[in-house]
Amino acid sequence: MSINIENLNLPADLKKLTRQQLEEVSAAIREYMIKTVADIGGHLAASLGVVELAVALHSYYESPRDKIIWDVGHQSYPHKLLTGRWESFPTLRRQGGLCGFPKPAESEHDPFLTGHSSTSISAAVGLALARDHLADDYRVVAVIGDGALTGGMAFEALNHAGHIKAKVTVILNDNKMSIGSNVGSMSAYLGRIRSDPKYSRLKEDFENFVTRVPHIGRRLVETAERLKGGLKYLIMPGMLFEELGFTYFGPVDGHDLAALRNVLKQADKMNGPVLVHVVTEKGKGYRFAEIEPEMFHGIGPFDLHNGTLRKQKKAPTYTDCFGKTLLEIAAADPKVVAITAAMTTGTGLKEFSEKYPERFYDVGIAEQHAVTMASALAMGGMRPVFAVYSTFLQRAYDQILHDTCIQNLPVLFAVDRAGIVGEDGETHQGLFDLTYLRSIPNMNIMAPANEIELQNMLFTALNSDHGPVAIRYPRDKSSGLDRKPLGLLPWGRGELMREGDSLLIVAAGTVLAAALEAAENLYWQGIKVAVINARFVKPLDEELILQWAKHCGHVLTVEENILNGGFGSGVVELMEKNDLFIPVRRLGIDDQFVAHGSRAQMLACHGLDATGIFNTALVLSGKQAVKGVN
Repeated sequence: MSINIENLNLPADLKKLTRQQLEEVSAAIREYMIKTVADIGGHLAASLGVVELAVALHSYYESPRDKIIWDVGHQSYPHKLLTGRWESFPTLRRQGGLCGFPKPAESEHDPFLTGHSSTSISAAVGLALARDHLADDYRVVAVIGDGALTGGMAFEALNHAGHIKAKVTVILNDNKMSIGSNVGSMSAYLGRIRSDPKYSRLKEDFENFVTRVPHIGRRLVETAERLKGGLKYLIMPGMLFEELGFTYFGPVDGHDLAALRNVLKQADKMNGPVLVHVVTEKGKGYRFAEIEPEMFHGIGPFDLHNGTLRKQKKAPTYTDCFGKTLLEIAAADPKVVAITAAMTTGTGLKEFSEKYPERFYDVGIAEQHAVTMASALAMGGMRPVFAVYSTFLQRAYDQILHDTCIQNLPVLFAVDRAGIVGEDGETHQGLFDLTYLRSIPNMNIMAPANEIELQNMLFTALNSDHGPVAIRYPRDKSSGLDRKPLGLLPWGRGELMREGDSLLIVAAGTVLAAALEAAENLYWQGIKVAVINARFVKPLDEELILQWAKHCGHVLTVEENILNGGFGSGVVELMEKNDLFIPVRRLGIDDQFVAHGSRAQMLACHGLDATGIFNTALVLSGKQAVKGVN
């Protein structure tokens, strides 16, 4: 009997369905996801690959009592659809709508926030320990992708879970490897044996008997153990996990509901940690996503019938500018090497990786390793460039401080997605880099106002000897300026963009354009505003800022960063150091995390567009802001 998924009470009703009906649910979810993401964009390919896995998990476990943690969340869309978010799914990643990642504040079925990768196993261990302390009996499952497993934190958690014999189940979603039929059959056979209590009892009885044999009993057991281990290494792909203390099952076909439900039952019988290796196909069920899974990993609205982006004309971005400029610089300097942490295309290094493969390193989701490796490359005489999203660079703070900055090594951090990122929300906004980098001695920070400055900042940083440098730029299209020959910028110097005597605006980064627009509008209100393009967040152009601050008597700083310890704080500290006590207003992000929504919406919400800057400047100048705006 055919079913209508919208009439089901999900996920509870999944337990009442036949295998055929569960397959119908899987097909309905896949079809709805494809149609919806085609309209609104999102992370599609990974989610398509885990539809059957999500259905199997929710038809076997009892969420929200049982805890299912989806690592990163790029693969969590089926989970969302199975847990009461069917009708609201079209609001995904829109302002006021569903978050693109699992979020406890959004649903009781999301037991832990997982916006950054490689965290699910640690979270699972913590929940399992809390359960045991409180004498509860719910089950804990972590679903982690093979990419996220490259993160060292995942192995730290595996090591600890095996050591303490935590009762958790880890599902390894492997969407890169294919299943070899012989290996798969043998592994399934061994899995069935190992899950049978009679096997464990037989093993214990044999060992108890042999150890009683005089003189040679213990050696017989040890020899048998060595032989057994050698055989298992030959025929089982999961020995790494076995050595970490996990019982390993797999590989299992991640699109076979019966096989998935069966292995979950087997895993449930085990005491201690279990790892289930599930092999899936990224983009499963949508031909274009199967052919180009990387393109459909995170994609904008597209044509459902041919898989092409609806907006064919793609405007150049700051990321594109970075990639092209680094290629130009690397052509002239063989010491330049590029590093990424599993984001080759996302950081604009795809062409670099193809043209200079011997000078390109993708370390996987391992930002800490990337920073220390880059530092050692610099120590050895190379000029390393680590291209990384702002939100992910946070993960390597200690390595930046300890391995790069204490040694004052010339590592260039190309900090992409700095400032407000948009639809990915709290976990991905790049609003903290100015604060956590500015506080570290020896660190230099640049913020280009446009793509020409980005080009010249890259050229300047790689042709100078000022130690560590971070250049931060947004996830945004560039300004469309004509490309010019690369040139050196005067170190630590800003640029006066507009003269005035009523108010000084000092802008860091691409917010300069909005500041200049606001200044023009303020002029027609009788307020003559001077505008400085800071260029350098550290070191500040102290002479220029102090000169015009004294001249204007009021200062407004503008930045796409948390206000705590950010660029504006640096300007205030400069005033204090020079005993210049004049009114200073800092405009940026207040002490809060910024939700998801478009970049333009979020800038406007926080007063960082031209209108917001205009109104803040009016108030600072003693006039009333325009009603109803910001």
